[in-house]
Amino acid sequence: MRHTPPLTPQFYVTAPQGCPYLPNRMERKLFTALQGDSATGLNDALSQQGFRRSQNVLYRPSCSDCAGCLSARIRVSDFAPNKTQSKTLRRNNTLEREVRSPWATEEQFDLFRRYLEARHADGGMADMDIFEFAAMIEETPVKTRVIEYTDVATTDDPLTAVCLTDVLQDGLSMVYSFYKPELRNRSLGTFLILDHIRLAQEMDLPFVYLGYWVPGSPKMNYKAGFSGIELFRHGAWEPMTTPDEYSVDLHPLSTEPISEQVSNLILPNVRAVGR
Repeated sequence: MRHTPPLTPQFYVTAPQGCPYLPNRMERKLFTALQGDSATGLNDALSQQGFRRSQNVLYRPSCSDCAGCLSARIRVSDFAPNKTQSKTLRRNNTLEREVRSPWATEEQFDLFRRYLEARHADGGMADMDIFEFAAMIEETPVKTRVIEYTDVATTDDPLTAVCLTDVLQDGLSMVYSFYKPELRNRSLGTFLILDHIRLAQEMDLPFVYLGYWVPGSPKMNYKAGFSGIELFRHGAWEPMTTPDEYSVDLHPLSTEPISEQVSNLILPNVRAVGR
């Protein structure tokens, strides 16, 4: 019987560009394509090693002299809401969750544009049109859902928040979220994380993956406020200690060489090749 060997993932590195989180820093990413029958296994394996998905690409920061970006996840069993988070849940108790297939709508895009213009007008996604938005939502080779939150207390523009979420073997990965920017007092970004923790509990999944936490970055401060946070450092997950104990100091030995990073990856029945 003839057997077809598994495809070997090819890893590449992006050209350096300005860091979106820390001033006067340059960013570089290690990435690989996510496609074919092995996509689900690869997404699970690399998500557990600090990678994130963007459409059909998996990536992880790999800057030449900075290791400030730390992948963060919440261990659901160790999470307990603080007083502020409990108030956020109560403040948003009129929001109703609906889990949908990854299909983009004009209503979602309108909310997405309002969110970007108010919160990230100078970011890399600011010029996305409806076709690029649809690609972000729909081009996924893994189990992905669009989770919409509508406000049952109003019939006027009820869509309040949206999160693109991957369902992993061991948790939920919050790929991208956006919400009504004018409702700042409702802390919708925090609410989405809190509701994903509830959803993970309902699905008996141990983790909620949040993306990256960067010490010293005001954009990322809110992630440190959740109990049960784990950070991926030096090839392993560890409980987060006090946030100010983590450094983003530049040092030429902050990161391993690309070839060493790739050779240390644990992949599902395949060997990794660096480029």
